[in-house]
Amino acid sequence: MALPVITRDVFSFLKKLEKNNNREWFTEHKPEFKAYETAMKQVFNALGEEVKLHDTIEKVKVFRIYRDVRFSKDKTPYKTSFSSSLTRGGAHLRGGYYTHIQPDRSFIAAGFWQPNKEDLLRIRKELELDASEFRTVIGQKNFKTIWGNLEGEELKTAPKGFDKEHSDIDLIRKKQFIFTRSFTDKEVLDTGFIREISQSFKTIRPYFDLMSDILTTNLNGESLLN
Repeated sequence: MALPVITRDVFSFLKKLEKNNNREWFTEHKPEFKAYETAMKQVFNALGEEVKLHDTIEKVKVFRIYRDVRFSKDKTPYKTSFSSSLTRGGAHLRGGYYTHIQPDRSFIAAGFWQPNKEDLLRIRKELELDASEFRTVIGQKNFKTIWGNLEGEELKTAPKGFDKEHSDIDLIRKKQFIFTRSFTDKEVLDTGFIREISQSFKTIRPYFDLMSDILTTNLNGESLLN
């Protein structure tokens, strides 16, 4: 069965919204928005089904167009993108997938955006003990071709309790452990785009498998799951 395709009209609408990011314009064009929102939900749900062919997906979340401006200097009320996340299923499967569709700024991401303090400490302790397997996984040629280098916010120095001279301090001081891949508008509009994203997500599985193993065991390798 043919997968849904993102149309150029989606980009056209988002460009117009960027130039007219106000409630009056949006209200006038809300029926048009609703049509594109429905089409994009079909795209994101289809992506979820594709990823389910090689991973366990518990939830497909499509983010709302409305921005939370309460604590932001930018008071424009609407996002100028469509985005979605895929949540992996079960306590033993860690990591998440994200897709962002926006004119000239489309990308996908995968990894660990905001690990809680317990998970972050567990990751850092593992890297302090031995980061060789971690470096091997993210250094594989096929992996780097798709995903490039590890990204994410990091501390300027060593976290409390860690040696700033540690040989793997570049990893230990990370606060996020994510990878991203950008796409041109032409690539997004291609009929094979959904499968291309799914294949990219499949490529990151060795990283997720390693991190899931780390986050569900203690430093002795004993399971933390009941």
